[in-house]
Amino acid sequence: MNAPGLLIVVLAYLLGSLPFGLYIAKWWKGIDVREHGSGNIGATNVYRVVGAPAGVLVFILDVLKGAAPPIFAAMQGMGVVWQVAAGMAAILGHNFSPFLGFKGGKGVSTSLGVLLGVAWPVGFTAWALWAVVVALTRYVSLGSILAAASLAPLSAWYYPLHSTDNVARFAFCLAAGIFSIIKHRANIVRLLHGTENRIGRPKPRS
Repeated sequence: MNAPGLLIVVLAYLLGSLPFGLYIAKWWKGIDVREHGSGNIGATNVYRVVGAPAGVLVFILDVLKGAAPPIFAAMQGMGVVWQVAAGMAAILGHNFSPFLGFKGGKGVSTSLGVLLGVAWPVGFTAWALWAVVVALTRYVSLGSILAAASLAPLSAWYYPLHSTDNVARFAFCLAAGIFSIIKHRANIVRLLHGTENRIGRPKPRS
């Protein structure tokens, strides 16, 4: 049993569970962001409800709390498998926070942080895809869904499955992608019905 590795995984979960969107919205505007907009604690809803500076700050903090655990595990000399485990723990913390009754966000920003820690080419490429889709469509959710769907193929492309480390990266990308898409199921329904909110535009009437 790798006690230091397990400790890092537990700490990663606790770090990931910190609901920065909730904290910043309360500090910035004195509101519970869960009661406004989409009700999500992520950067997009904070951006819409509180404003761009607060949304950007939440995005940065959520990315950092995803990147820190795998990077720290690597600094402790732990292999990719433990780095991935720490990163996944951070995502699970964000999505199932004990500070929010084991509820949370969708994990997109935190997943990006983990990817930058364990497979940065995949992270940057997925982020670029997200940015292009959002710029063209103004649908943040569509960008997130397509970026999530791209993770496993990108991992196999950048990291051919010839080693245990690359298999671990692929497994993480596959799991994170599927999990993110599942968390976006309500957005998928709204996209299909044409009622999804576009960033920077009024929400269409249903």
